Amino acid sequence: MRTEAIFRALADSTRLRILRLLESMELAVGELAQVLGQSQPRVSRHIAILCESGLAERRKEGSWVFLRVARAEGIHAETLPALFALIDRAVAVDEELALTCEQDRRRLVEIRAMREAQAQDYFAANAQDWDELRRLHSSDDQVEAALAQALGSQRLGRLLDIGTGTGRMAELFAERADHIVALDKSLAMLRVARAKLQHLPTERIELVQGDFTDLPFGQASFDTVLFHQVLHFAQAPAAVLAEAARVLRPGGRVAIVDFDVHAREDLREKHAHARLGFAEDQMRELLEGAGFRAAEPAALDDGELVVTIWVAERVGAEAERIAS
Repeated sequence: MRTEAIFRALADSTRLRILRLLESMELAVGELAQVLGQSQPRVSRHIAILCESGLAERRKEGSWVFLRVARAEGIHAETLPALFALIDRAVAVDEELALTCEQDRRRLVEIRAMREAQAQDYFAANAQDWDELRRLHSSDDQVEAALAQALGSQRLGRLLDIGTGTGRMAELFAERADHIVALDKSLAMLRVARAKLQHLPTERIELVQGDFTDLPFGQASFDTVLFHQVLHFAQAPAAVLAEAARVLRPGGRVAIVDFDVHAREDLREKHAHARLGFAEDQMRELLEGAGFRAAEPAALDDGELVVTIWVAERVGAEAERIAS
């Protein structure tokens, strides 16, 4: 019975400590072991009990396994807040447990700092290439302001940031979204994004490894999908946009920030661009073919490369039938 499993899971101080840590942020098994000062196999046994009880859930990312508090759905929508309040009360009245949890908190600060240091190392190794590309187009501030304007003032609901990279877009729109899934194929970039986004509440942000040609989500899972300087990496952009349409609810929106068509062939080899931008009529055809109704694009043309912003609405099944 799930209720009995929950109380058995809570009957151990290490598992209480793990839950308090996961309430703060998603952590890898190795990071948990480091904070707790215990062996990884021992920590893994505690994790198995928490996951079997439904209090925590695992997520594999390459060779790493990350843990987070279970989503507050169904019975957990009521039980999880009550359980965390109970754990907080136990810590408040148990001096020894409180001291241990304070030590955990200090070690968690070290984990956050280590993530940020690793992210800075990655930036330092790649900064020259990124800066070279940035110099070819409008500033990041200009692009971000134009994207925010194109999306308007409405809430973004459940937002999927495809090719999240450093996590900047997820950070930028965190206050306007109810929940953000930041997806990237690169494990290195996910670790950079994790460092940038670790200050956000764990229930609001989720980092996922995945490919934009085969998104690991069900149909109509999101209200907004964002491609920020990502679509030019697609060998088959039509298939990528079809996947985006699949995971969007009818009436949901896709936002695309990318280059207008250009002739910088060097970007293919140096930055792995599969497409040298998209002409306006080409992008409109791609969007309509995937089941979107596109608004007029916005263009920022004060650099060698023109940045274009497209926002399009996912057409409902009935509208698609009439149009055909």
